Amino acid sequence: MELVVSFPGGKRVDAELRGHIIKTDQPITGGGDNSASSPFELFLSSIGTCVGIYVLVFCQKRDIPTDDIKIIQSWEVNPQTHMISHINIEINLPATFPKQYREAVIRSAKMCAVKKHLENPPEFSIDTRIASPGL
Repeated sequence: MELVVSFPGGKRVDAELRGHIIKTDQPITGGGDNSASSPFELFLSSIGTCVGIYVLVFCQKRDIPTDDIKIIQSWEVNPQTHMISHINIEINLPATFPKQYREAVIRSAKMCAVKKHLENPPEFSIDTRIASPGL
C-alpha cells in the first residue's frame, strides 16, 4: 500500500490513500489557514477513532446500542520534551450498558491497531529520489 503526499498551497499538506484525499493544514498560529486538522491532530484522532471502531464492532456484534456511548481522549505533555507522555482514553457508557460487558469492552478497545503500533513502533527510513527529467 502506498500513500502519496502533495502540497496544494500555503501550509496545506494532503495525502491520498485508497482514492481518498486526507487534507491537513496548520492553525492560524502556525501560519496556516486552519482549513483542516493538522497532521498531529489527525495522529491523535487516529487513536481515538481506532478505539472507537473496536468499541463499535464489539457493541454491534451484541446488539448493544451505541447512541449514548462517547469516547473521550485526553493527554499529558512532558514539559521538558514537549512530547505526549500519557494518553488517557475513557469510554463513557450509558447506565443501560450491560454490566457483564463492561470489562470486555475495555479489552476490545485495547485491541486498537493504532495503539498496538505505538506500543511496538515500526522502523522508519527516509530517503530522497530525484525525478527523471520530463516527469
